Amino acid sequence: MENQDTKFGFTQFAETWNGRLAMLGFIIGIATEFLTDKGILSQLGLM
Repeated sequence: MENQDTKFGFTQFAETWNGRLAMLGFIIGIATEFLTDKGILSQLGLM
């Protein structure tokens, strides 16, 4: 029988991927600031 578990909502599967993508976004943001010598607000033209 096929697995009928849902992959949407607050499930362990969704929360695991949410955490992984958040960590990836954080690292990309830090790397971008390091390479451009500008903060995120300066890059967006808000400062």
